[in-house]
Amino acid sequence: MLSFTSRILILLLYLILPFNESGAGTPTFAELLGWGEDEVVVILHVDDVGMSHSSNEGAIQATESGVASSFAIMMPCPWVPEIAAYLQQHPDSDSGLHLTLTSEWKRYRWPPLAGPKVPGLIDPEGCLWSSVPQVVTQATPEEIDLEIRAQLERARKLNLPVTHLDSHMGTLFARPDYFEKYARLGIEEQIPILVAGGHLTHTQIENPGAAERLRHWIPKIWNAGLPVIDDLHTSTYNWRPGEKVDRLVELLENLNPGITEILFHASDPSNVFPLITGSSESRRADLESLMSPRVRQAIVDQKIHVTTWKELMRRRTALGESDLAALQAGRSKQH
Repeated sequence: MLSFTSRILILLLYLILPFNESGAGTPTFAELLGWGEDEVVVILHVDDVGMSHSSNEGAIQATESGVASSFAIMMPCPWVPEIAAYLQQHPDSDSGLHLTLTSEWKRYRWPPLAGPKVPGLIDPEGCLWSSVPQVVTQATPEEIDLEIRAQLERARKLNLPVTHLDSHMGTLFARPDYFEKYARLGIEEQIPILVAGGHLTHTQIENPGAAERLRHWIPKIWNAGLPVIDDLHTSTYNWRPGEKVDRLVELLENLNPGITEILFHASDPSNVFPLITGSSESRRADLESLMSPRVRQAIVDQKIHVTTWKELMRRRTALGESDLAALQAGRSKQH
C-alpha cells in the first residue's frame, strides 16, 4: 500500500501530466484511494431500480443475498415509492440516482419531473423521448440541468440516501454540454458521479468516443474532491442469458488492477414484466449471475475487493485537508 508521502507525490504528478498520458506504471485510482498496486476493486452495480416492481425485487435480492454492492434509481418512474420505503428500512444501502432523460418502452412510459419547464425533453405523448438521439436533437443543456436537479430534489423529498449519480442509457455522456451539467451538479453537491478515467480497458472498447471527449474532465472531478474509477464495463446487457454466469466469471478472472464498475439490470420478472420489456429473460439472468455461487467463489479466488460508491467517497474524503494543502502548495510551486 502506498505511503502518505507517495500518494502526495502521485497526486502532484496528476496535476502536471494529463490522465492516461503519464507513462507506463501510472498508479490506478484504486491506489490513490489506498488500495495496493495490484489489487482489483469492483463495484457490481444494478441499474433501472424504481422502473418496476420486478426491477426493485431484483436489486434487493442481488444486494441482500447476492454479490451486487450498489444500485441506482430512476426517479421519474412509477415504482420509486416502493424502493423508497425499502430504503427507509435499509438506509446504509449504496443507492444512487440513475438520472433519467428517456422513456424507452412502448406501453410503459413516464414524463420528466420538471414538467413544462423542459419542453425539449417532452415528446408528443407528453413523456420523455424514447431514444438518446431524439434527446440530443431536441433538449438544451439548460433543460437537462433543470431535469436532473428535479430528480435529485425528488429523491431528497423522499429522504433517499444518494451515494452517487449516473446516467440512464448514457444520455448525459452524449453531448459535452450535457456532461458539464452532470459533472457540475456532482461537484456542487459533493455527490460522486460515474465517470471512468484510469486504464479504461473496457471503456475504450465499448465507448471510445465518450472516453476521449471527456478525458479533460477527469482531473477536474478528482481535484474537486470526488472519486474517479479506472474502468467501466457495460456489455453484460448484450450477453446471452444462458452464458451470463460463465461470462461474468471469465470477466472477473481477467480484470486489470484498479476500480472497475460492472453494470447489470437484475430483475425478478413477474408475469407482467415481459409486457414492459423484451429483455425480461436477460434481466432475470443478470439476477441469477449475481446470485451464483460460482461468481461468489470467483471473487474469493481472485481476491477481488467488492466496494461501493459510499466507500469510494469516504476514502476520497479521507485524503484530508493536509493532503489538499500539500496539493495546493505543489501547485503554487509550479507557478
